[in-house]
Amino acid sequence: MKSILIIGACLWCLHSCNPSAEPAAEKETGLERPSPYPAQADIDTSLTYLMGHFDPSQHEAFVLVDTLHADRPGLFLRRDTYTAFKSMYEAAAKEGIQFTIRSATRNFEYQKGIWERKWSGTTKLEGGTDATTMADYRERALAILRYSSMPGSSRHHWGTDIDLNSFSNAYFETGQGKQEYDWLVEHGPSFGFCQPYTAKGKARPEGYEEEKWHWSYYPVSAILTEAARSKFREDRVEGFSGSETAARIRILERYILGINSECLVKH
Repeated sequence: MKSILIIGACLWCLHSCNPSAEPAAEKETGLERPSPYPAQADIDTSLTYLMGHFDPSQHEAFVLVDTLHADRPGLFLRRDTYTAFKSMYEAAAKEGIQFTIRSATRNFEYQKGIWERKWSGTTKLEGGTDATTMADYRERALAILRYSSMPGSSRHHWGTDIDLNSFSNAYFETGQGKQEYDWLVEHGPSFGFCQPYTAKGKARPEGYEEEKWHWSYYPVSAILTEAARSKFREDRVEGFSGSETAARIRILERYILGINSECLVKH
């Protein structure tokens, strides 16, 4: 994970200082540098973008994911994220590891559909729990937030985050799944990918539960996380059932910022 720490330190000046310079750790280790790094000026950090109020199929920064890399047609990612993923995909394939994107960009309306189905009990929570049995709205929202984001607060809005192969942590703990996960842990950072939702504990006490399938393109998502830190407004989280709980839950501090520190800009 050494190179991702170097990325954090160098990310802000890659273009303004010396666009052609490579991080020292990459020169020493020979790790492939994610290419091209996007310029910070080319990243939309508006609240509209951060909260997913746009159509990725109509956004100039997004491209359609080929079904070679996805489990179904119609998925979109940021162009820079998809370029990095394809490089990682090809490197893994040479070692007999296959990655399939199960979920990519989800804008506000898409995420609202997921949330509303769980809120109404149409989709059951883990263990078959029906969310409607929870009369207290804060309790209900927290139960859904174990694995699903509130609309407007999801990293999947950004086009930088992907879900790979399986939505089960258990899958990645044995056999083929463990080989895939171990490969990602070892090699993902050299392509710009980090796991935002690692196991909860002292280092990450709050936020979503661990998701071994969820990987984020750090060169862009770190910038967007920092933008959310300063621009995100919980009073703008609205338009779906239970949205009024966002401020009480502290959705920004606990969930948007409650990620693996290796996916954050180092201060």
